[in-house]
Amino acid sequence: MVEVDPEGFEVMVAEALDGIPDELGELMSNVAVTVQHDGGPAGLLGLYQGVPLTRRSMSYAGALPDRITIYRRAICAVCASEAEVVEQVRRTVIHEVGHHFGIGDARLRELGW
Repeated sequence: MVEVDPEGFEVMVAEALDGIPDELGELMSNVAVTVQHDGGPAGLLGLYQGVPLTRRSMSYAGALPDRITIYRRAICAVCASEAEVVEQVRRTVIHEVGHHFGIGDARLRELGW
């Protein structure tokens, strides 16, 4: 397990989000990305909660933002170095953003995420 301070971890998440291609970032809509520093569901590194873009209809208007939560302790627990944490944060952010775009776990695994 590697210990990364909360501020440093949030910078990693922000950098991972900044690494998303502009054309995809511009399509992201009504989604908030947060970091949970302690706890979280067992076995999860990140979690998307909401209505994927591919399933939104006219009735979606006025909905609260979707949420992507990145779990700091869980990610740090599976990594042996800070460089591994950076890479795992990037992979987790991309995976959860994929869910926002309506891509399921099986397809994300096929794509390497």
